[in-house]
Amino acid sequence: MNKGLIHIYCGDGKGKTTAAVGLAIRCAGAGGRVMFFQFLKGNSSSERDIINRIDNIDVIDGIEDMKFIWDMNEKEKEKVCVQYRSIFNSMIKRAGEYDMIVFDEIIPAVQYDFVTESELISFLHNKPGTTEIVLTGRTPSRRLCGMADYITEMKKIKHPYDSGITARKGIEL
Repeated sequence: MNKGLIHIYCGDGKGKTTAAVGLAIRCAGAGGRVMFFQFLKGNSSSERDIINRIDNIDVIDGIEDMKFIWDMNEKEKEKVCVQYRSIFNSMIKRAGEYDMIVFDEIIPAVQYDFVTESELISFLHNKPGTTEIVLTGRTPSRRLCGMADYITEMKKIKHPYDSGITARKGIEL
């Protein structure tokens, strides 16, 4: 790879994580090394199970049994904040080892201040020159959009959840 670019997959539609996983697999298939981390999710998603088996993809463990943000009290939120900032800082120290880094759901993590936007933007400004960065989440800020080279918006037209069908393993989980 020549110059590493910044990708954002955003919007209210399904497919942001799926697109990021597909790009990670493509990079690994071409011989690239990938770091993959999921904010605001536990360590048991189905995509983790398969990409953990791919030699060129390092899946970094997050917080086990992660609660939804609206189910956390203030003390739990503070603990998560400390954990995520520590994980983020350890990952960016290793960024030069990778051809691609996927920060799945980092956009809402920034919105909840689990990682500050200034920390993320500083990393993006100073990232290794050839490393591709993939960010996902519903509503990226204008500052993040201004830094991105690719922005793909997933738009929900219709979703089974609207009819009362909950998340299904292998499709949404």
